[in-house]
Amino acid sequence: MRGLFLLCLLLLSYEAIQGLFIGGKRRCLCLQRGSNFVKPKSIAKIEVFPRSSSCQNMEIIITLKPSGMQSCLNPKSVMGRKILAGVMKKRF
Repeated sequence: MRGLFLLCLLLLSYEAIQGLFIGGKRRCLCLQRGSNFVKPKSIAKIEVFPRSSSCQNMEIIITLKPSGMQSCLNPKSVMGRKILAGVMKKRF
């Protein structure tokens, strides 16, 4: 009986561990929603990170041309939706 209990406990702990995110340092990069607008001419690079097990938010990271600084863009803003539509159009 004790062996059966230990087996069940082991299987339950395995299931709990299986859902944990263990590797890498990837967490949400944007601490807040981000800005609603960025001048299109100042954008050097656009990175889109979909929702994942380590971050429940979709994130759009904009790298600015003159300084190389990175800024978060709100994916629910008008500009964010246009960028997402453009990215999806390029991929498919």
